[in-house]
Amino acid sequence: MSDKIAVVPGSFDPITNGHLDIIKRAADVFDTVYVAVLNNSSKNPLFTVEERMELIAKVTTNFSNIRIESSSGLLIDYAQQKKAQAIVRGLRAVSDFEYEMQITSMNRVLDENIETFFIMTKNQYSFLSSSIVKEVAKYGGNVSELVPPIVAGALKEKFNG
Repeated sequence: MSDKIAVVPGSFDPITNGHLDIIKRAADVFDTVYVAVLNNSSKNPLFTVEERMELIAKVTTNFSNIRIESSSGLLIDYAQQKKAQAIVRGLRAVSDFEYEMQITSMNRVLDENIETFFIMTKNQYSFLSSSIVKEVAKYGGNVSELVPPIVAGALKEKFNG
């Protein structure tokens, strides 16, 4: 029996409690979970890919089956390289669904053997996005309920020097 391998992709700029919830739940289901930090050239990230990977590593230390890597190509190519059977995506609200459906449909065209699993976020994270967290942190707002403490500290450092 081969390992069940999944990829949890995202920009994670920065990782939020919502992201962490999805990663933890995927880690409970799959033998190995690759958290793929995507380098999206169309976005202007606050944290470098290396900083994002480091933050994710620090907040997932208690999971032995999580691997953190980066990718800048097609997600489906990355998933194939890792011999993943699944891509795991978090859904916050109905507004996410249409976009996610387009991505999933295209991935299915590229490789019909890799399934996409959607995990509904917990209610308390349904409004949460990295963009909102960065906006609140930029103006000195309290993000301690939205991100792990180490991430809150990293945000404070970015915005307050």
